[in-house]
Amino acid sequence: MNKKRRAMDGSEAAARAAYALSEVIALYPITPASAMGEWTDDWAAQGRKNLWGSVPKVIEMQSEAGAAGALHGALSVGSLATTFTASQGLLLMMPDMYKIAGELTPFVMHVAARALATHGLSIFGDHSDVMAVRGTGFAMLASSSVQEAADLAVVAHAATLSCRVPFVHFFDGFRTSHEISDIELPDAAVLDAMMSGRAIRAHRARALTPDRPTIRGTAQNPDVFFQAREASNPYHAAVPAAVEQAFARFAESTGRRYRLFDYVGHPEADRVMVLMGSGAGAAEEAVEALNARGEKVGLLKVRLYRPFDAKALLAALPPSARRLAVLDRAKEPGSLGEPLFLDVLAALAESRRPKTTVIGGRYGLSSKEFTPAMSAAVFAELARKQPKSRFTIGIQDDVTHASLDWDPAFSTERPDTTRAVFYGLGSDGTVGANKTAIKIVSEKTALHVQAYFVYDSKKSGSLTVSHLRCGPRPIRSTYLIRSAGFVACHQEAFLERYDMLSLAAEGGVFLLNTARPEQAWDLLPREVQEDILAKKLRFFAIDAYALAREAGLGPRINTIMQVCFFKITGLVPDYLESVKAGIRKAYGAKDPSAVDKNLKAADGAAARLVEVKVPSQATAERRRLSPVPARAPAFVYDLLGPIIAGRGDELPVSAMPADGTFPTGTSQGEKRATSREVPRWEPGLCIQCNKCALVCPHAAIRVKAFPPEAGEDLPAGFKWDKWKGREFPEGTRYTIQVSPEDCTGCDLCVAVCPAKSKDGPPRKALAMAERTPESTAEGSGHFKRFLAIPEAERSAVNAGTVKGSQLLQPLFEFSGACAGCGETPYLKLLTQLFGDRLLVANATGCSSIFGGNLPTTPWTCNEAGRGPAWSNSLFEDNAEFGLGFRAALDHQGDYARSLLSALSDKIGAELVQALLSTDQATEAGIEIQRALVAELQQRLGGLQESRARDLNAVAGALTRKSVWIVGGDGWAYDIGSAGLDHVLRSGENVKVLVLDTEVYSNTGGQASKSTPKGAVARFAAAGKRLPRKDLAMTAATMGGIYVARIALGAQDTQTVKAFIEAESFDGPALIVAYSPCIAHGFEMSESLAQQKRAVDSGHWPLFRSDPRREQKGESALIIDSMPPSLPLEDFIYRESRYRRLTESDPQTAARLLAEAKEDIKKDWAHLRNLAASHREP
Repeated sequence: MNKKRRAMDGSEAAARAAYALSEVIALYPITPASAMGEWTDDWAAQGRKNLWGSVPKVIEMQSEAGAAGALHGALSVGSLATTFTASQGLLLMMPDMYKIAGELTPFVMHVAARALATHGLSIFGDHSDVMAVRGTGFAMLASSSVQEAADLAVVAHAATLSCRVPFVHFFDGFRTSHEISDIELPDAAVLDAMMSGRAIRAHRARALTPDRPTIRGTAQNPDVFFQAREASNPYHAAVPAAVEQAFARFAESTGRRYRLFDYVGHPEADRVMVLMGSGAGAAEEAVEALNARGEKVGLLKVRLYRPFDAKALLAALPPSARRLAVLDRAKEPGSLGEPLFLDVLAALAESRRPKTTVIGGRYGLSSKEFTPAMSAAVFAELARKQPKSRFTIGIQDDVTHASLDWDPAFSTERPDTTRAVFYGLGSDGTVGANKTAIKIVSEKTALHVQAYFVYDSKKSGSLTVSHLRCGPRPIRSTYLIRSAGFVACHQEAFLERYDMLSLAAEGGVFLLNTARPEQAWDLLPREVQEDILAKKLRFFAIDAYALAREAGLGPRINTIMQVCFFKITGLVPDYLESVKAGIRKAYGAKDPSAVDKNLKAADGAAARLVEVKVPSQATAERRRLSPVPARAPAFVYDLLGPIIAGRGDELPVSAMPADGTFPTGTSQGEKRATSREVPRWEPGLCIQCNKCALVCPHAAIRVKAFPPEAGEDLPAGFKWDKWKGREFPEGTRYTIQVSPEDCTGCDLCVAVCPAKSKDGPPRKALAMAERTPESTAEGSGHFKRFLAIPEAERSAVNAGTVKGSQLLQPLFEFSGACAGCGETPYLKLLTQLFGDRLLVANATGCSSIFGGNLPTTPWTCNEAGRGPAWSNSLFEDNAEFGLGFRAALDHQGDYARSLLSALSDKIGAELVQALLSTDQATEAGIEIQRALVAELQQRLGGLQESRARDLNAVAGALTRKSVWIVGGDGWAYDIGSAGLDHVLRSGENVKVLVLDTEVYSNTGGQASKSTPKGAVARFAAAGKRLPRKDLAMTAATMGGIYVARIALGAQDTQTVKAFIEAESFDGPALIVAYSPCIAHGFEMSESLAQQKRAVDSGHWPLFRSDPRREQKGESALIIDSMPPSLPLEDFIYRESRYRRLTESDPQTAARLLAEAKEDIKKDWAHLRNLAASHREP
């Protein structure tokens, strides 16, 4: 057993040092740095003390800019402070970074380096963000592994105090921040030896205090500013020596020696690669392999990047090196080269070193794979007579032809390393199981371990791939596994679409979770059977879902699959007891009932795992499905198809849009088929209320009313009934159809269905039924035919009702949101009501990720080609971004109308008058205007003058457009609150939809100002102590704004009415929509009922405030819900976010519950007072 080493990821490793060496920690969540802040908040909530015996003050701010300001203040008053950030968050801190560095303030921020948003957003790792701050005056220290993240974090905190220059300590987002590795943690004795008490006291002596008053941050004039700026030069010049001294002290305490530039490789290398970050692991493996073949190559790892010590660089290079390849994990368009490359060039140019050829390359942007094979290709390029001076590696650049080819067969994997790959679903616990498993291996054996996890963009419905390595020697393989001795598929449906066994090594093991283990072989697609035979794989199977249900775990199969892995591999002696000990540790204090359930599941897994007999030949006729249907548009088939299939790395540069513009409507080509059950309709019981379609988060269940002639060739088994209503002619038919490959099995449609049988066994008009290959094929055929039925005429439908609204085509469909998502039904409804004229400005968050992330987008268009136009700018500026939409449209409209008047004689006065006077308040009026615009454009085509061409370019602005600004509570309540306040007070005709989950859902459930009192969330581990911010009520009291607070599951009619009223209001409108989230901690099939409880308890009172009512002498505000009738605890304690506090701190939980009840009484009284009052018209 390895008692000195502990398995953890880079985030935890860095956070441990930062917490121990800090007094104030100011935070704001951003992926992939959030976990560091979460660790520190948890530790503070537990009362864990820092090195000096005090509990650090942890503060969550409203933005990264706010966090930086708070830190600047804490530092100015002599505190030791830290923070954690990445990407756009780091950019928001830049203004304060210049100040902190300019004032020579000791400080360390830890950065999980991540790509910046450019043509698109990426949450994955590269050095774009840290390179953007290299001019702030901060020192920059780079870690390339989890061990280094732990060690160099300590070094940074020590060095900043001795030299007074603040530090950015960074490591690669995801590749290091999320990789789990076994490391040796610097203990308290090491920390104590590293930290200088004298330097700390000196820092405190410089603090602002009225006892020794000074001023700082003065305004300076041209006569002295330049000189003052240069006065800090000696401090920056002293940084390299300070870091070297810290390295030396650290080596004395731990035996681990670091240098400013660390060289590994042949002592007489002729070719050397220079880089920093996690790519060093793969490059070092390549160096060892190539040198073993007789080559002479080396690797120079950059530790201290700023200040850049040229002398240290030159001293570290072997004198024999005549060719260097400098690799940057960033792109700087327009520059002669990337930053590290230019720094190395400058260092060599100013030295007397013999002529050295230096080439520069880009690699690994957005966590793109960087492997030993790619490193070998770079060394091969260096060996060429005339190597490329600038290159890329890891992609195929068929546009500028800068890329290098590499040999994928080049491998440095060790034969004594166990390699395993697991394919799971984001919500099934696969990742959690593997994190636990790798830690068990580390704790119970002498093996070294590594675990890394790959996620796609589909939230909890995502495909996850876990890569685990275990071996007798330290593992530095910072790349994905390409040959695994163990492959597990935790979702049987994946076999139909993904080539799961492409990574399986010959003679390995394949484990499948299947509903029918005894028939497992027969259920495999033929390609899978052929792979098992060709690779001589052993085949195991288990019905994990059945076992999980029996144990009371619902869909969580993590414990079961973990036991199967250990039983098959034999990695851990007494594996079952180890797993059970882990269960008790994980759940014992939080949820004792979960302990018994998981123990039962563990025993069952060990007993029910079976080895499947493999026949001598493939027997299946069924083949793996294409990633997208063959009928899909070329763009979807050729570009998005490979991405869906997991082969996006193979796409060349020429396949990608240069400006990040993609077509909409592509999610209909991706069929994930992740549900085990789908709803089945019984027409005879149905009352045709259409509530099922309204609540469906993925638009997978839909309704249509159609004339008999539209259904003459319906396929066998296609269900329909007579229309029950007066809206359409006699004989009209009605149908409900489900897309089984798009349904996520959330059960909400069944939950909301009010139609029940009056005799026989109780049943509803909708019931969940097992999805089989046969039922999937039939259901998909029916849904395809359903889509061909003409849509209802918009002007003929009463869209102001639930029933009528659902007869309109949804233009938001099949998103990657979680099953049962509380946000997507609102977006779907928005597109049904206004989608053909809709522009959406979407704040970064859940809704931007499931709504605008490759490979597919759920925003789509109707048969006429009209639909929502969607874009995301940033997190913090969304309100302003949407206001820009409105300003542009209004100006274009004004310009078009002026040109109409100017060209009236040539266009035709009658047409011009019609265009200027058509009332577009109704669907019919909008259709008339569109026809008029089409006629206008036809006439303009015959005019040969510039004004006609100008009018033609803006003629679309003559048709009514609807601008909606969409985002979550993290944006609206926190980081974007100032901009939102300004936009709401602008008087402009913009609409705002806040999808309020009461947490930062997208980054993992951190507290926002919307988080309720008493709820436990990340960054509020001890429970939220203050009431939630009431954005809706604040806006309602401003005046001149339409405001509604809604909850679809509580009053669906009010929800529809609010959207209609908001859109019709000529001015700013705000809808705050209650959006349950998996982060709340309850089964999402209960989402609708839980929304109703939120309203009935008074937690979420419903109202609409319409300024138009004041013109009639009435109160603007109408309360749409009844006074509280449900005890608050009957609502909140159904959610684990509240229950957790009752378990960890019952006294505080009781106090906060009592306070929350009083808050509800006060809020309800205030609401009733507002409803009773009114402004004079």
